[in-house]
Amino acid sequence: MRELQIAIVGAGIAGLVAARALQQFGFRPVVYEQAPVLGDVGAGLTVSPNATHVLNAIGLEGVLSRIGMRPDRGGVKHWKTGELMVEISRGREMLEKYGAAYYQVHRADLHRELADLVVSHDPTAIRTGHAFVGLVQNSAGVSLKFGNGVEVRADSVLGADGVRSVVRTQLFGVDRPRFTGYMAYRGLVPYADLPAGVVEPTSCLSTGPGRSFTRYLVRGGSLVNFVGLTERDDWREEGWSIRATVKEMLEEYGDWYQGVRTIIAATPADGLFKWALFDREPLAEWTRGRVTLIGDAAHPMLPFLGQGAAMGIEDGMLIARAFAAAGSIDEALRRYVEARLPRANWVMTESRKTALNYHSGRDENFRPGKHVSAESLGLMAYNPAAVPV
Repeated sequence: MRELQIAIVGAGIAGLVAARALQQFGFRPVVYEQAPVLGDVGAGLTVSPNATHVLNAIGLEGVLSRIGMRPDRGGVKHWKTGELMVEISRGREMLEKYGAAYYQVHRADLHRELADLVVSHDPTAIRTGHAFVGLVQNSAGVSLKFGNGVEVRADSVLGADGVRSVVRTQLFGVDRPRFTGYMAYRGLVPYADLPAGVVEPTSCLSTGPGRSFTRYLVRGGSLVNFVGLTERDDWREEGWSIRATVKEMLEEYGDWYQGVRTIIAATPADGLFKWALFDREPLAEWTRGRVTLIGDAAHPMLPFLGQGAAMGIEDGMLIARAFAAAGSIDEALRRYVEARLPRANWVMTESRKTALNYHSGRDENFRPGKHVSAESLGLMAYNPAAVPV
């Protein structure tokens, strides 16, 4: 099994975690990425204990402490008054409870560290400029074709190519992502540009009718990362680099409490972006023959539970453990899907429910003991490095 040629399509977070975890178990995977270079893409993301277990296990324990923020407290505020309705312990309590810490990081920082780690163990493991076009498989293996004319052979393929996965289309036919009716604004604001007390607690969700606003510190506390989620039906563009204006976002949040508007107003003119949120219906199966899906290719989900990246990180560890434990490709892919599909599909469904809850405007949903979150649903108690596979 350790001699298998495993190809991973997509060098996002899930693809790189899978590559590094496979390396640790003695495999030599190759990651094919369509971008010409791996760049500084995205903004902040949360790494909850279930994901931290994986990153620690693949060699990023010290790195997470360096690039990530560990907030002591989090909370939920009222959209109009700014009242702190729910207070959440995020610091040492989480480490003691789950055996792994809760971090907030810039996606680009984590992505760069993962890529460097993979390449440090195999300089040929990541091949950029390879846009996946299609595949043909039989009992002997899989032939992959790329837009640059390159064709490669693999024994097994992991599709980690995101919400608009071409691998998924190859396996299961055309199933276009569904516009969810939500639009996201994202921005980064220098912490030093904000008045004292605005970012308190340092990790916070504000929730109201038809909108939510999440913000937290990244890069050593020097930047405030924020995401504003609104409900729209007139704008459906995707992409990480579509510009938005401070004026339009302030109009969206014009009747919200001053702290939210202060953060939006302090956003650099070239530092605000927007995108439409898409997802898909859960699949009943992720595998066809020697090919399976991981990350957003398998289970794209709304961000309201903060578990999108975490689910891809979990996948990366479980697919590697499945290959390490199995005696054949079929067995490995079966073990992986049985371990992952029920959980990931359930989190997709719960993320949709949470969206409705967060945008309900019902204050009673955010009193002590009532707030629904990844922690209250038990998601953080899962250790992908130790669960059965």
